[in-house]
Amino acid sequence: MDAILQGQVAVITGASGGLGEHFAKVLAEQGAAVALAARRLEKVEAIAGELAGQGHRAMALRLDVADAASIAPAFDEIEAALGPISILINNAGVGGAGMALDMTVEHFDETFAVNVRGPYFAAQAAAKLMLASGVADRGEGRIVNIASVAAQTNLPGLSAYCASKASVVMMTRVMAREWARRGISVNALGPGYILTDINAEWFETEGGAAQLKRFPRRRLMQNSDLDAALLMLAGPAASAITGQLFIIDDGQTLPGGG
Repeated sequence: MDAILQGQVAVITGASGGLGEHFAKVLAEQGAAVALAARRLEKVEAIAGELAGQGHRAMALRLDVADAASIAPAFDEIEAALGPISILINNAGVGGAGMALDMTVEHFDETFAVNVRGPYFAAQAAAKLMLASGVADRGEGRIVNIASVAAQTNLPGLSAYCASKASVVMMTRVMAREWARRGISVNALGPGYILTDINAEWFETEGGAAQLKRFPRRRLMQNSDLDAALLMLAGPAASAITGQLFIIDDGQTLPGGG
């Protein structure tokens, strides 16, 4: 079977580990040239080197999406190295944990700077390049914003995080509407609980173990559980899909669940 993303160029933010690293590898395996962007340059350099050693086109660059002014120049650098950007996976994010009564302005602002403002201006920068390069005219522009089940579920102790992910979903819908006739599909992927650096400590506690037992299948998801939805939204299948949130959660948010 032919690789469905052959000839495409994908940018993955927050690609230094976890879901971002996994997404980059999945897209590369389907033929895309991948740019791995993250704050930890040494991490993305190692992953890009691994992919290059397997015969894939890959590059690494340092990018902190909280620094909105740095996003567009970074994307210009990617285009110069790999060619016209056609796929953006807006994956960079932080946990934003804290009870509402204890939340500081600084912590709230940090959460929104990374989880909302960063993806917003990354999507803007990618869309401008897609329009300028002709990618959009060919109907090949794909923006996938990584949201969360937290966008639709109230999670005590995560008020800022939930609010930020709900913002990502509405941002997705409005951008999709604005660019509906411009050849750019904008969708959001809402994963359930997967073991990550953000939540690993929590699931080692009694509270985390109790939450896990309340999930209908009493397990955490695997990164690979998102592969089919990711490839659908990043590839040709999304030509008729835009403005949608796809919740992939292993049934975790079913009534009576966690």
